[in-house]
Amino acid sequence: GGLPLLVHTVIQRSRDPGSSLYLVLDPGGRVLAGNLDVRPAAEPGADGWMDFIYSRKGLEGVELKAARARAFVLAEGFYLLVGRDVQERREIESLITNALIWAIVLTLMLGLIGGLFMSRNMLARVDEINKSSLEIMGGDLSRRLPIAGTGDELDQLGRNLNAMLDQIEALMIGMRQVTDNVAHDLRSPLNRMRNRLEVTLLNDMSQDEYRNVLERTIGEADHLLTTFNALLMIARAEAGSVRESMTNVDPAAIARDAAELYEPVAEENGFVLHVTAEDGLQVRGNRELLSQVLTNLIDNAIKHGGQAGTADGAASSIDITVALKEDGRVGMCVSDHGAGIPEHQYGRVLERFVRLEASRNTPGSGLGLSLASAVARLHGGRIDFANNEPGLRVMVSLPAVAA
Repeated sequence: GGLPLLVHTVIQRSRDPGSSLYLVLDPGGRVLAGNLDVRPAAEPGADGWMDFIYSRKGLEGVELKAARARAFVLAEGFYLLVGRDVQERREIESLITNALIWAIVLTLMLGLIGGLFMSRNMLARVDEINKSSLEIMGGDLSRRLPIAGTGDELDQLGRNLNAMLDQIEALMIGMRQVTDNVAHDLRSPLNRMRNRLEVTLLNDMSQDEYRNVLERTIGEADHLLTTFNALLMIARAEAGSVRESMTNVDPAAIARDAAELYEPVAEENGFVLHVTAEDGLQVRGNRELLSQVLTNLIDNAIKHGGQAGTADGAASSIDITVALKEDGRVGMCVSDHGAGIPEHQYGRVLERFVRLEASRNTPGSGLGLSLASAVARLHGGRIDFANNEPGLRVMVSLPAVAA
């Protein structure tokens, strides 16, 4: 429609422009239509857009606002400008920018304050740990690291270290007890040996008397060697130095061999050994140590299995069983019908050199069950006691392996 239709369209749109801006000028610069009063003095940029400030009458008077527009030079020198009021966008942009700046500042301030608080709190707890560690290093093994109760990494570290300290303290106490027991239990036989030899040297004796003294001395020396060998075997088991020699072994074969070895001793003492062993089971372990465990248990059953023989004259039985348990472990069990062990003493009899009053008059050093417990732990198992009604059941449970 040419220039008339353009002017008409701009007039119509200028009646309700919203944020739109229009301006049509003739070649002389007079306004033909639009909602702008004058041509902006701004020059277009490289992209053809121009940014400028214009004035608009409002409720509070004349307001200066920002605008962005494009200008077109028409035929015969006429001028057309079409743009949009961007004042609101600029205000929103400024608001967002200011909000971001304040948010960054507040975040930095809160971060610094929080970091300072956390670092001071952390350093205070580390100082407490260092202080406790120095006291422990000074010899106070009863001291423990403080626990704040927050459940954080320092608390977890403290709990683990405290558990380690508990174990170390228990080992130290056990070491002292072992040292005291060794000194107490070996002093008497050594004194007897010395006194016997001294008396023998002071007196003139016959060849048979000398032989008797030497045999008794050798017997006590063998007892001492047995005690030391048991201690060394317990130390080897607790140190795990035999793990590299472990192979798949048949517990049923171990039970039958141990029963065959002790059968003459059992018959001599009025007992009969019953072996019930499930074939096809295997455990990963050291055959020598496992055999030693089973022979120790059988030896204890013979020594403490009660009266040899029953009321009708039959021999009292000692039952040896090897079977797969419900929990998937292999159980090697030795049961007797003696007086048994009080339930509250089950844990104590596993300690070294511990002998209950009922067994004081029988030969032994109190190391058999300690060795059994150490070997069971070495093989990833455990040793349990139960009342055999009457008597005692001792169960060594070991992890089974596929045949």
